[in-house]
Amino acid sequence: MRAAAVSLAAFVSFAAAVHAAAPPSVYVEDLTWTELRDRIASGTTTVIVPIGGTEQNGPHMAIGKHNVRVKLLAGKIATALGNAVVAPVLPYVPEGNLNPPSAHMRWPGTISVPEDSFEKTIEYAARSFKVHGFRDIVFLGDHGSTQKGEEAVARKLDHEWAATPVRAHAIVQYYEDSETGYGKLLESRGYPASEVGTHAGLADTSLTLALAPELVRTDRLKPGEGVNGDPTHATAELGNLGVDAIVSRTVAAIKEAIARR
Repeated sequence: MRAAAVSLAAFVSFAAAVHAAAPPSVYVEDLTWTELRDRIASGTTTVIVPIGGTEQNGPHMAIGKHNVRVKLLAGKIATALGNAVVAPVLPYVPEGNLNPPSAHMRWPGTISVPEDSFEKTIEYAARSFKVHGFRDIVFLGDHGSTQKGEEAVARKLDHEWAATPVRAHAIVQYYEDSETGYGKLLESRGYPASEVGTHAGLADTSLTLALAPELVRTDRLKPGEGVNGDPTHATAELGNLGVDAIVSRTVAAIKEAIARR
C-alpha cells in the first residue's frame, strides 16, 4: 500500500512538472485577460488574425477545413516568431452569391457573407487589438476570396495610423505559398498540375492530412463533385512539405513587413 502511494505521489509530481514546463499557449482564446496583458507588456506585440472560410471541400474533406488548418498553421507561425499570439479564427468570409447560389454556395454547408461585412469585421478586430497594445496586426487568409479585402483593410488602417507605431499587415504570401507555391513544389516532384489541383485535389488534401487528418475521409479519395484536381494519392508526407514551406516563408514575410514599419 505504501509503495503504491509513493508511486502515485511520484507520478503526480512528474505530471505537475511536465505541465509546468509546457510552453504557454499562443492562442488568445486559451489565455485569461491578465495573462494576455502580461504577455503584451513583456514584448508579445504581434497578433495574427487567422481567416478561414466555411465551404464544401469535396465528398472527402470536412467543411471546416480552412478554419482548422489556418488555426494550426497560424499557431506554428506564431511559435516560430516568438513574440506573437493568435486571435480566434474568423470562419465567415465571402463565398459567392446566395440568390442564385454561385461558387461554393452551390453545395450545402457553405456560408457566405458580403464583402463589406467581412472587411468591417477584420477592421474592427484590428482596431480592438490596437487598443490593447499590439503594434503589429497580421491578417492571414486561408481562402482566396479574402485576399483583396485583407489588403484593402490594411491599407486603410495604415493610412489612418501613419502617425502611430501600429501597423496592419495583409500577408498574402501565406495564401500564395499554400495555393501556388506548394502546388509548384508538388509539380516539381512529378505530380501533374491536373492532379495537384486548386481545390480539394492532391495539394489541398495532403496539406489537411498533415495538419488535421480527422477531417479527411480516406476511403473517398477520388475526383468528385466540388473537386478541382485528384486527391487519390494524397498523403500526410506530401502535406508536410507544404507545412514546412508555408510556415518558413510566412514567418519571413511577416518579419520583412514588420521591419518595413
